Amino acid sequence: MLDTRDILETIQMIRQENLDIRTITMGISLYDCVSDDEDRLCQKIYDKITTRAEHLVETGCDIEKKYGIPIVNKRISVTPVSLVGGALSPDGYLKLAHTLQRAAENVGVNFIGGYSALVHKGMTDSARNLISVIPEALAETSLVCSSVNVATTKAGINMDAIRLMGSAIKRAAALTADNNSIGCAKLVVFANVPEDNPFMAGAFHGVGEPETVINVGVSGPGVVSSAIARAGDCDLTAIAELIKVTAFKITRVGQLVATEAANRLGVPFGIIDLSLAPTPAIGDSVAHILENMGLEVCGAHGTTAALAMLNDAVKKGGVMASNHVGGLSGAFIPVSEDAGMIAAVEKGALSIEKLEAMTAVCSVGLDMIAIPGDTPEEVICGIIADEISIGVANTKTTAVRVIPAVGKKVGDSVDFGGLLGYAPIMPLNTYSPAKFINRGGRIPAPIHSLKN
Repeated sequence: MLDTRDILETIQMIRQENLDIRTITMGISLYDCVSDDEDRLCQKIYDKITTRAEHLVETGCDIEKKYGIPIVNKRISVTPVSLVGGALSPDGYLKLAHTLQRAAENVGVNFIGGYSALVHKGMTDSARNLISVIPEALAETSLVCSSVNVATTKAGINMDAIRLMGSAIKRAAALTADNNSIGCAKLVVFANVPEDNPFMAGAFHGVGEPETVINVGVSGPGVVSSAIARAGDCDLTAIAELIKVTAFKITRVGQLVATEAANRLGVPFGIIDLSLAPTPAIGDSVAHILENMGLEVCGAHGTTAALAMLNDAVKKGGVMASNHVGGLSGAFIPVSEDAGMIAAVEKGALSIEKLEAMTAVCSVGLDMIAIPGDTPEEVICGIIADEISIGVANTKTTAVRVIPAVGKKVGDSVDFGGLLGYAPIMPLNTYSPAKFINRGGRIPAPIHSLKN
């Protein structure tokens, strides 16, 4: 039976605390689109996406109106295209990117993910051809998102792939220099990538997924932050319990929307990703949650401990609310998308080294970080290698999404607009890892990967 207090509390969460469904993402398998003919492949992919997702946006809008719950994004993820491209040349993969763009425009979604490759143990010719044109694909499209998985705990770290991704990031920045190098905001490098993630830019439809599926990403940092602020002077055990209860309520909202969307569209419900995904809006910040716990500013000593507790409590509350939790599920710490993170960087309290430490205990990794445009390619590779090693060593997902903003230096900022927000250019340690990176090869899997 519904309690009136629960209804009023949910209304307050939506109206005053920025509670929303961050995304409804439809995953679509492209395996049956495979063809030796380039034009036939692109046409089959276009037809399948526009048929399966024809009513996705309309359904999301109807549910939004029915329940009064904002659904910010409607998105599509597809099978990593390097797995279905076969013998496509680099030019063929570029043509495929434009096909995905046209399909996304046709159905009206915000983004389409899956311009992706899985190269954690080695690269096929298909994957190599795809990676070679990622910068051009991102520069020539606005809705296509790309991801590359370069490591797993089982396989170790593919340093040759990291070297290619450092180059791809620099070229994507150069090709979109007239728009604050925004191409890099649509490109993410992963370790232990999840195959059911609904969030961009890393979403794709994994090899073990059904033909079509609905995955939903919830949000709600503002709700958690407000709850902690109202709790007053209580101990950390009580704070952890409060976060669990709040995460339960947020996830139940997501479960309601996901179930309704799946039923209306006639496809299976996949997972709820219960990540706390911040926005640039004031009051919708993961950094402010940590500060409401008692830190003077995010980045102070104690930040990693506070974030670890937050992440654990969110997961514990979320798994009680849904039987199907997946994706990334935890607390995101993207700099440009979090008003509190931006403020902490501007105060000098938060460095890239501290962010790297924080990623050991939370979701994703070094996310939406703007760095000087003249950062050497090998330094970017070193940033990727460091972050990816945290994921491999800790058997968790980590990722890197950095933007070497062309023409920008420390002290400048870049404005991406919308949910991507703006970011101050962060200083880096520029001592060169070039010799280490250029050795190439693979860093072997850690000993604890041998669990069979």
